[in-house]
Amino acid sequence: MITQIYMKKFIAFSTILVTLVSCGSSDKGELVGVQGKKWHPEKPYGMTLIPGGAFIMGKSDDDLANVQDAPTKTVTVRSFYMDETEITNSEYRQFVEWVKDSTIYMKLAILADEMGQTSTGGGGKKGGASIGDYAFADADPEKMTPYDKYMYENYYSIGTEDDQFAGRKLNKKVKLIKETSKYPDEYYVEVMDSMYLPAAESYNGLRTINVNKLEFSYTWMDIQAAAKAKTGKRSDFIRKEKVPVYPDTTSWIKDFAYSYNEPMHNDYFWHQAYSDYPVVGVSWKQAKAFCAWRTLNKNAYIKSKKKKQDLINTFRLPTEAEWEYAARGGLESATYPWGSLYAKNDRGCYLANFKPNRGDYAADEALYTVEAKSYEPNGYNLYNMAGNVSEWTDSSYDAAAYEYVSTMNPTVGDLKNKRKVIRGGSWKDVAYFLQVSTRDYEYADSARSYIGFRTVQDYMGTQTTGNRGTGRSK
Repeated sequence: MITQIYMKKFIAFSTILVTLVSCGSSDKGELVGVQGKKWHPEKPYGMTLIPGGAFIMGKSDDDLANVQDAPTKTVTVRSFYMDETEITNSEYRQFVEWVKDSTIYMKLAILADEMGQTSTGGGGKKGGASIGDYAFADADPEKMTPYDKYMYENYYSIGTEDDQFAGRKLNKKVKLIKETSKYPDEYYVEVMDSMYLPAAESYNGLRTINVNKLEFSYTWMDIQAAAKAKTGKRSDFIRKEKVPVYPDTTSWIKDFAYSYNEPMHNDYFWHQAYSDYPVVGVSWKQAKAFCAWRTLNKNAYIKSKKKKQDLINTFRLPTEAEWEYAARGGLESATYPWGSLYAKNDRGCYLANFKPNRGDYAADEALYTVEAKSYEPNGYNLYNMAGNVSEWTDSSYDAAAYEYVSTMNPTVGDLKNKRKVIRGGSWKDVAYFLQVSTRDYEYADSARSYIGFRTVQDYMGTQTTGNRGTGRSK
């Protein structure tokens, strides 16, 4: 009898429990997938949407130069965003300044950690009152979250200096003090002094930053190596890069040994007069580092707002096929981005910045580069896809085929991987190199006064039924 009573109570309890679980579930037992917020693509600043599609890649007319490296081939590309202009000096300076400030913050935090300095409470918009105000943001155990404390005890306190401080949180809420007369203490002076050249080495008496100190470190996954490998852990394919970020301003001298280009060496990158001109003297590796920083910088902003917003996908260099497709601007079999067979319009005006005549660089009214948003854009609203500066792509050069081989550390002696495709021609090139199908290359670690770049980002939005493949959002 007692057993039957307990059995009835157990059945009743089980029924109630099942009912509660069923009522609390929104899927009603159906396969509805993991519920999440609707994806709304955000148009990246300064970019334009290139609708995906197929096109005939390669020479659309006779190969007069007989290079035989651009055979025709039908290629399909997916939709992507692309910078409307080449990356400018001003935009690249933002990258350099970020690296410089981050390096100073890190050095201040490390020294504060070594000296056992803590905040005096004087930090703020006007700068710190001592080096302690620049200590790591996770330096106080009492203010650590359980996650921060675990990471601090298990990772940050072991290993080499690079590993020990790599994951620490910098306190960027305290403003850096740039004026020497306002430095708060001798420790701050020590750190800042290490960032600048000695007075005896400074040019023209100016206090000059030591650009060799400006390096950007990041990691990336070698997906191609992982795909080819039969076995291995994920960590086996993680690559760490440390790239000097400052452009090689001496490229203006090295590229043209018999030309008076000293003014371009001295002023082109840093002077405000050239802010809207395309950055040059940047290697392929530096362009890749810029893409990694741009992704990191945007995602850091999204995280700082603490909103339930998805992080963006990565910025990167365009593949060779993407670049040519974008340069054509929707025109089939065009010789130039503007469609005609000539580099002049019907009024006799040049349509791009290049070298029109033998040795007459200024015939098109531009001796060197011009502002990034010059001349008329092509059909996709992209400026200077022909002329001004040649542009790095993510692809390796092979005269026999179009290849996508993107690797930061090519095998020693593998010239195919070291040679990266550049496209579009530049201010110092003849019209042949301005053609949308003309291919050229430069070595990945080389920096030239006529090579710049622009970035792209994959488009992940929805597409309308009536425009399948166009990449237009609903």
